[in-house]
Amino acid sequence: MIDRLSMFMVLAREKHFGRAAEVLGITQPSLSSAIKALEEQLGVQLVRRGSRYQGLTPEGERVLDWARRIVGDARAMQAEMAASRRGVSGLLRLGVIPTAMPRIAELTDPFLRRHPNAGVSILSRSSDEIRDQIEALELDAGVTYLDSEPLGRVQSRPLYRETYCLVSRDTEAGPVDWAEAAGRPLCLLTPDMQNRRIVTRHLLEAGADAMPRVESTSMLAILSHVASGDWAAILPQSLAQGLPLPHGVRARPLAGAGHMVGLVTARREPHPPLVDALLKAADSIDDFNQ
Repeated sequence: MIDRLSMFMVLAREKHFGRAAEVLGITQPSLSSAIKALEEQLGVQLVRRGSRYQGLTPEGERVLDWARRIVGDARAMQAEMAASRRGVSGLLRLGVIPTAMPRIAELTDPFLRRHPNAGVSILSRSSDEIRDQIEALELDAGVTYLDSEPLGRVQSRPLYRETYCLVSRDTEAGPVDWAEAAGRPLCLLTPDMQNRRIVTRHLLEAGADAMPRVESTSMLAILSHVASGDWAAILPQSLAQGLPLPHGVRARPLAGAGHMVGLVTARREPHPPLVDALLKAADSIDDFNQ
C-alpha cells in the first residue's frame, strides 16, 4: 500500500495522470491501475475522472492527509534504521525564504560539520511554498517567518529577528522612520513574497502609500535600480549586510522590532534523523541574534 499511496500523492500534486506517470518513471496505464487498485483496497473513489483528471473526491482529500502521514512515517522509519547502521546521512532538502539566504550558512555549516555523510540542498522558496512543500513531503525543513502569517501544520524553532533598513544613495546617515522611507521612489519585492507583505503593512501603518514603482523577485534587479541613484529599497538588515552594496549606496536602519525568522519542520515524532540533526544544530547556536 505504501507504494500506491506514494503514487497517489504524486498524482495529487501534479493534477495530471500523464505528468504524474512521467515523474514516477512509469507508464500512464500503470499509474491508473495502481490508483484503481488503491480505490478498491480502500472501498472509496479517490479521483474524479472524466476525459481528464478532474480533482480529488472528498474521500480522496482525506486519504491524501492520511497518505502524507503514513508515507512520511514510513520514510522516517527507514531513515532511522539506516542511521543506526551508518550514522546520519543523505540529502536534507531545506527551503529558505530569499531574505534569509545571507544567514543560512550559520545553520547549515555546523550541521554539515557534525555529519560528514550528510548533504544539504538549499532551495529558495516563498513562505507559502515552504509550508505547502513540507506538508507534501517535498521539503524536510524550512527557514521562514514565524510571527507574520499562519504557519500551517508545522512546528517551529526561532532563529533570529529580522529588522529592516532603507537602502539608497543617501548622503545622510542614522535611523529613518517608515513615513520618510515611503516618500522615496521605492523598489520592492513582488507581493507573493512575505517580506513584501510585511513591508507593505509597515508602510500602511505609517499612513503612507504602499505602491512601489518597481517590483522584482530579484535582489540584484532591485539593487541595480538603487545604484542608478534615483531609487530606494527596503531590505532586511542581514541582507543589506550580506550583499555587496553598490558604490555610494548605504543602508539606514528603520524603526521597529522586526519579525522572527525560524526553522520549521513537519509535526512528526520522532523526527527523521536528518531533521533531528538539523534541530540539534540549531539548538547549539548561541549567537544567531548577534
